[in-house]
Amino acid sequence: MDVQFNVTYITLEGHVEVHRYRYLYFVIMFTVYVLILCSNSTIVSIIVIHRNLHEPMYMFIAALMVNSVLFSCAIYPKLLLDFLSEKQVISYTACLIQYFLYYSLSGTEFFLLAAMSYDRYVSICKPLQYPNIMRTTTVNMLLILAWLLPACQVSVPRLVSANKKLCKFNLKGVICNSTVQTLYCGSSRVVNIYGTVILVVSVIFPVLFILVTYIRIVIVCYRSSKEVRRRAAQTCLPHLLVLLNFTCLIAFDVIITRQKTDFPKTVRLIMSLQVLLYHPLINPIIYGLKMTEIYKHLKRLFCKRV
Repeated sequence: MDVQFNVTYITLEGHVEVHRYRYLYFVIMFTVYVLILCSNSTIVSIIVIHRNLHEPMYMFIAALMVNSVLFSCAIYPKLLLDFLSEKQVISYTACLIQYFLYYSLSGTEFFLLAAMSYDRYVSICKPLQYPNIMRTTTVNMLLILAWLLPACQVSVPRLVSANKKLCKFNLKGVICNSTVQTLYCGSSRVVNIYGTVILVVSVIFPVLFILVTYIRIVIVCYRSSKEVRRRAAQTCLPHLLVLLNFTCLIAFDVIITRQKTDFPKTVRLIMSLQVLLYHPLINPIIYGLKMTEIYKHLKRLFCKRV
């Protein structure tokens, strides 16, 4: 008997009447989706258009905004369709693709933040060597690796598990994340070990690297003038806020979901919505308000509109 690879997941199980309020939820989520696309695209456009922003730091910020757009495009279209559907069903293949995009783009986020921290470290701690170290070739190489390396890492376990037998067809959650592992009849020790390696390489190493570089920056700034400390705080604080926010969200996914902890459904829902709503929107807000040069261009843009 052929198995129909449809993974059913309950979008808002046990909390709201999806069928009764689905049009309201659709409007809210669609509005958020448009805001994410517009806000992130605006920051990217400003950086691309204005030549004074064609510096490594702003290139990395633009890449971070593009990554947020790609992340949202991998999640929102299917989520919006679910709100208009009587039954929330996703094919097994589509689920694996969404899983791949979710984790590869999440890994890219950490690598981009690590690249940004290195850029700030060189700029503040080695200002005379900055032009020679952060050349266009170096920046392009870091950007390519930030997207390519996580994609290659995440694709391996998914290709290995693609033909594994499914024993469950109910997926608790609003997206295909690591809970996909609970659908298989048995767990693979090799895949679990490899998943741990990916976690270390894509999350723990970048976070440790970022913390070490910022500790070095703090030490240098402490010994420097007030102007250097002000400039460092102005450019480094947004990166640290984004890192703290995203690390907390990923920590929930790894510790709670992968460990199969029976957390309340409300907590799962809130954290899932934070990944979908809060983080893609907070990036352009933080960088738009905290980065002085970007804020100036935003102010001019909206003042002209008014």
